[in-house]
Amino acid sequence: MRTLLVLGGGYGGLALIQQLLDNHLPLDWEIILVDRMPYQGIKTEYYALAAGTVTDYHLRIQFPVHPRLTVRYGQVGSIDLASRLVLLDSGEPIAYDILAIALGCTDNYHNIPGAEEYTCSIQSFAGTRETYRRLNDVKPYGTVNIVGGGLSGVEIASELRESRPDLNISLMDRGERILSSFPAKLSRYVEEWFSEHQVETIGGVSVSHVEKDAIFNGTQAIPADVTVWTAGIQPVKVVQQLELPKDRGGRLIVGEYYNIADYPEVYVIGDCASLPFAPSAQAAGAQGEQVGQIIQALWRGETPKLHKIKLKGTLGSLGKNAGFGLMGRRSVMGRVPRLLKSGVLWMSKRHFG
Repeated sequence: MRTLLVLGGGYGGLALIQQLLDNHLPLDWEIILVDRMPYQGIKTEYYALAAGTVTDYHLRIQFPVHPRLTVRYGQVGSIDLASRLVLLDSGEPIAYDILAIALGCTDNYHNIPGAEEYTCSIQSFAGTRETYRRLNDVKPYGTVNIVGGGLSGVEIASELRESRPDLNISLMDRGERILSSFPAKLSRYVEEWFSEHQVETIGGVSVSHVEKDAIFNGTQAIPADVTVWTAGIQPVKVVQQLELPKDRGGRLIVGEYYNIADYPEVYVIGDCASLPFAPSAQAAGAQGEQVGQIIQALWRGETPKLHKIKLKGTLGSLGKNAGFGLMGRRSVMGRVPRLLKSGVLWMSKRHFG
């Protein structure tokens, strides 16, 4: 029996597994999935868990059940590409014939002193639970600073405002406006929403270092009871440690079929791969499905035929009743994008669950 080993049970890893299980997995192949948790966490909604508006139970999707799918729970410690071997932190070795790396991302602290030590994260289920605890423990009229004015920062700031109207909340970014990768029209809409809901937005903040009770913009201290970090991502540590060609963001360079040039049996999916579009759950899922189609074609002795991945757009929430997004080149704002985002979440749960 030959082994396809999938590292990571997120959007990309599960899309790959589902594609193979739904389309006649050859009898001489088995799939092993390695993940830290016994279920998939819906990472696009971690901001709501941190803010306390949903429970973690509602952000779980059970892994598929299939006689030739084995799930191993554990943390990946190292990957030995030359020996085709993955070692878990427990010391357990797992051999493979084909490897799919879909381990996702972690926070990028940009080598800022104190940032990792003194800020909260929403990049993992465990980290988000701890962030919820710390935010929940902030006393009334306390201060929360959120560093990073991208999609994640905007969503947690707005959700926290609805969850804790008693708090003083600031969202800060090094750019002159939040959501700098979106059209200015959307940024203005979101900033107006924040103004109406008493969330302060601060541009031009270049964090020099972080201490327990404050972040520093140069020599200026900005006090906070809790600071949440949403100022960038990078591949997880075990991928950073691989001595392979990477792009400026630390993502692995892949070929036409999303595999590594010197190790064609190794595929890289999602946030760990250098791709021509921004990292997202949608992109990881679409790419994971394509990797499944590539592997199936190779198993049949055929040349894989790829179609260009077309992303459907980006949706963000402003609490439970408003949202924003891009559908193609069209900006959408208000109630409709929030309803669409809820619909996408429902469909995701139904598809994987």
